[in-house]
Amino acid sequence: MYAIVEIAGQQFKVSKDLKVYVNRLTNEEGSKISFDKVLLLDDNGSVTLGAPAIEGASVEAKVLQHLKGDKVIVFKKKRRKGYKKRNGHRQYLTQIVIEGITAAGGTKKAAAKKAVVAEEAATEEVEAPKAKKAAPKAKKEATKE
Repeated sequence: MYAIVEIAGQQFKVSKDLKVYVNRLTNEEGSKISFDKVLLLDDNGSVTLGAPAIEGASVEAKVLQHLKGDKVIVFKKKRRKGYKKRNGHRQYLTQIVIEGITAAGGTKKAAAKKAVVAEEAATEEVEAPKAKKAAPKAKKEATKE
């Protein structure tokens, strides 16, 4: 079982007992968090899509530690101008471990709606775009010497 969940503005594919580094969260170390914005849920082949999120589904996690990521070097240069700037930063991260995925209330309504929309699109007749007429070619002038 896995889920695609939005955490701190980014989407992650998570499963049980997976350790994930996310952007810094405000929770304390050792505290438990619940993420309600589950976008997709796969339970042994039965996929549930959210529109945009699955109602009732959630992902429980525990904050392990707050840390800083590896240093990222930002180097700017303009050739032949003598312009060079070197800068860098270390991103603030939080390490979490996924404790469980609950799918209470998750249904396949979103997947059924997509199938109906796909069938309607297939039955509609689509006209081919009309071909544009080519511009007349310029005539070559005959020159006498």
